Amino acid sequence: MKVAHLTTVDSSLEYLLLPQLLAVIEGGGEVVGISSPGSSVERLERRGVRHVALESSTRGFDLWADVRAAFELWQVLRRERPDVLHTHNPKPGLYGRVLGRLARVPIVVNTLHGLYATEDDRLAKRAVVYGLEAIASRFSDAELVQNPEDVALMRRLHLAPRAHIRLLGNGVDLRRFMSAPASGDRVRIRAELGVRDDTILVGAVGRLVAEKGYPELFGAMVRLDERFRLVVVGPEDPAKADALAPELLDEARGAGVIFLGERDDVDAIYRAMDVFVLPSHREGFPRAAMEAAASGLPIVTTDVRGCRQVVDDGVNGMLVPVRDEKALFEAISTFASPERRTAMGAAGARIAQERFDEDTCVQIVLDTYREVAHRKGIELT
Repeated sequence: MKVAHLTTVDSSLEYLLLPQLLAVIEGGGEVVGISSPGSSVERLERRGVRHVALESSTRGFDLWADVRAAFELWQVLRRERPDVLHTHNPKPGLYGRVLGRLARVPIVVNTLHGLYATEDDRLAKRAVVYGLEAIASRFSDAELVQNPEDVALMRRLHLAPRAHIRLLGNGVDLRRFMSAPASGDRVRIRAELGVRDDTILVGAVGRLVAEKGYPELFGAMVRLDERFRLVVVGPEDPAKADALAPELLDEARGAGVIFLGERDDVDAIYRAMDVFVLPSHREGFPRAAMEAAASGLPIVTTDVRGCRQVVDDGVNGMLVPVRDEKALFEAISTFASPERRTAMGAAGARIAQERFDEDTCVQIVLDTYREVAHRKGIELT
């Protein structure tokens, strides 16, 4: 079985999809990762994932670059002849499904990581997003949907053939995030950050874009007293229209916010935190929040699709309205109580164990390939 996974950027292959890729390899199959090239390529290829570059693939909106990327993909598919094309992300999910069918790839599967519009968005945006999704889904054999709210919406609006929709859920490596912390992890990381042991360290993990709610979070942190400090893990994303302005980042640094950039030891950094915050405006099913829950952290997040699937309000964290700096401040301030942090953190770890095991998601993906193959009379070896 030769499976090609199509994403916008190579980091998605490494950080979001690697367990799915490795499962095919471990079963004796071949995996090709198709995306723009970047720093993840070398690490992917060391794990046995052959990478094919789409030089024109971009995260930002660029119509001509998207057209060139689609043409490059057509050439790749005609050359590689995969048994399965598995598409991800909004743009490659759209043109990838269509071209996969036109290139006669036997099985085309798409993972919907989160509809790019919600029922709270403007009608014009919803019409475009839902319309394109309805068209593209007719070119796939299966739609693996991470969020149950998206499943319900897709069925109600007939955005895909009902028989093709399957709830995938989402998960993380519980062995990594629920394992006993290495001796001295918390002390070491907090010393690196220059944070005292009695400081309440609030943590956020995500790209530095406004959609993740950073402007509101920075404003909320200014309102909190000196017991609280914020650390942010995540890269800048200048290609996005809502990338945080350098002036805003400088102002946040001046107010004491610690920016660590992209890190590969985020599991250790979670252990140095006391509270995790994700004030996103839109999510599909946030991995960082699942990782934080598995790490035993209480969570403050927004009351939006995706975040609601990670946080049970009042059990393992708190849900606050979107773009509400005051509500964010008030919610974070309640975690001055160590007893509250401990109780909600423990509840989060239990929820993670029950709901967020990535091994379950991997098995659903592999089963979907086999079920589609059986339905279409295709033999996958």
